[in-house]
Amino acid sequence: MATKGHKLKWADLLSTRRVRSLFGGPKSRVATGDLRTQFERDYGRTIYSTPFRRLRDKAQVFPLEPNDSLRTRLLHSLEVSSVAEDLAAQSVRDVVSKHEKTLSESDLRAIPLVAATCGLVHDIGNPPFGHAGELAIKTWFTERFNNDEAFLSSLGGQKSQMVQDFFTFEGNAQGIRTVSNTFLLVDPYGLNFTAGTLSAALKYTAPSDQMDQRRHETSKPGFFTSESEIVAKVREVTGTPDCRHPVAYLVEAADDIVYCSVDLEDGIRRGTLAWEAVQRALLNESGRADIVKEALRQAHEHVKPARLRGKEQADALAQAFRIAAISLMVIAARKTFRRRYDAIMDGGYHKELLMDPTCEAKPLIEASKSILRSGLYRHSDVLRLEVRGRRVIHELLSLFWEAVSSYEKGKSSTPKTYGGKLYLLLSPNYRRIFEKRVRKGKENELYCRLQLITDQVSGMTDTYSCRLHKDLTNG
Repeated sequence: MATKGHKLKWADLLSTRRVRSLFGGPKSRVATGDLRTQFERDYGRTIYSTPFRRLRDKAQVFPLEPNDSLRTRLLHSLEVSSVAEDLAAQSVRDVVSKHEKTLSESDLRAIPLVAATCGLVHDIGNPPFGHAGELAIKTWFTERFNNDEAFLSSLGGQKSQMVQDFFTFEGNAQGIRTVSNTFLLVDPYGLNFTAGTLSAALKYTAPSDQMDQRRHETSKPGFFTSESEIVAKVREVTGTPDCRHPVAYLVEAADDIVYCSVDLEDGIRRGTLAWEAVQRALLNESGRADIVKEALRQAHEHVKPARLRGKEQADALAQAFRIAAISLMVIAARKTFRRRYDAIMDGGYHKELLMDPTCEAKPLIEASKSILRSGLYRHSDVLRLEVRGRRVIHELLSLFWEAVSSYEKGKSSTPKTYGGKLYLLLSPNYRRIFEKRVRKGKENELYCRLQLITDQVSGMTDTYSCRLHKDLTNG
């Protein structure tokens, strides 16, 4: 919880100071005549970045799906960005501009743009195979090292943050690392975001050794040990000592709004879910909530004139329902943001907007999540691919662990040993980051070795990880 009496201030929350400058580095160069704002530049940097492009071959629901009409993590992120920008723009007009009379028009325009950028990067740290990939990384570390006393001791003990960074590995924390502390755009500070954007991208606020399930924002690790200093600097500049940036609530809501509606649509389009069954379940599990009935009414009203039949009708109804549901949920989220605005700005709001007891969209979100869990995420097609993904990730991590274990500080790597050959197969970019960290000698060397293999695996796409695994293990 924020310090008692602490109040968030938009003048600080929208800080345009970049991460590199917070550590005494030079300012970013701006071309003569470039009239973009700093937040517009954050958005552009994200769009053109390699980790963002890789999302095109990372699964949203169905790994390695041949049907190219279904969503990938890239399309999902673009949709979340769009909804986050719309929700933030509506919230600025409805809430922020009425409470914050001293904010300039430029500041008010910046808030939706920050939300749009955070929507783009919200899944940028996800490993191959989505949440199943996160679980695979966690289980590899716990199965291999949980009872290794020498290993645990060298990282400060089992309950230390360095150990828990791997035992509770999280894609959101990896995303913060990706955009702020890996070598992108020839910059050791990743995309070198503004402090305002990076602060808003912190979905969770606790380090891995201080998680607390009693509060939503501390229920998962928000950042790794390696990014602790960066996060501390950003918090100091933005005035968010241990609480969330207001935009983080809006982006989180946008993510839930999108995936709860479009995953249903994709499940129906693929034939994994049946529209009639989904419709009945939405009504039953929501207690025939008004928002569900209204979204269904709008969907049927839109599709009925076309007089479609069979699968064409089901696909059209699913699409129309998605359109109506997103619109209605955005309105509900905006109203909740307005009701909870004072608590958010005081750092004292510890829930999700859409799961707030007063939120009209809560029954629809809960019903959608229940249907997705039972009918889609546990479908045999999805489970088989997730099991395959677990084996791929586990075996790649084992090979890469042998590779980094063979590295000798201060010596040029040569393919004289099997481990040396494997080491040279790691990304030159990640190796360069790792070797620079080891040379500086300011961090725990074992921790750096472990992060090298998680950086390598997390950066892979679904297809590439499977192909590399096949190449290295002879299928």
